[in-house]
Amino acid sequence: MDYQTLQDQIKAAMKAHDNHRRDILRQVHTELKSIEVNERRDIQESDVDAMLKRVIKQTKETLDGSIKAGNNQERTDTLTEQVKILEGYLPKQVEGDELKAMIDEVLAETGATTKKEMGKVMGALTQRTGGNFDKAAAAAELNKRLN
Repeated sequence: MDYQTLQDQIKAAMKAHDNHRRDILRQVHTELKSIEVNERRDIQESDVDAMLKRVIKQTKETLDGSIKAGNNQERTDTLTEQVKILEGYLPKQVEGDELKAMIDEVLAETGATTKKEMGKVMGALTQRTGGNFDKAAAAAELNKRLN
């Protein structure tokens, strides 16, 4: 998602009176605005994706705390909904057969044959997919294939 789309989504949520969507998207927008001001640069699509992931992580941590405290079900429901909203804006993750095919390509390109070279392969996968792949599945697959 690009920066302008994020702003348009906030406006649409405001018009639709979708407070949960509006609030969580505003949180992402505020974080991005601070990057724009502090670093004096334009926001890129990769910045938006990275910030979405960061806010999802923060919201999940807050949600876990809310669940453990167990005292405010309404807040827990709100946080759960906000995580789902943000995950809907992330690019599709590479997984399954598509991931295995990509691992084959990267192994052929890098010539990796040992587990010591696993970091190089994971780095190449991250670069190709922008970090949008199932890292645990990739690591398990690489453990099977590398000596």
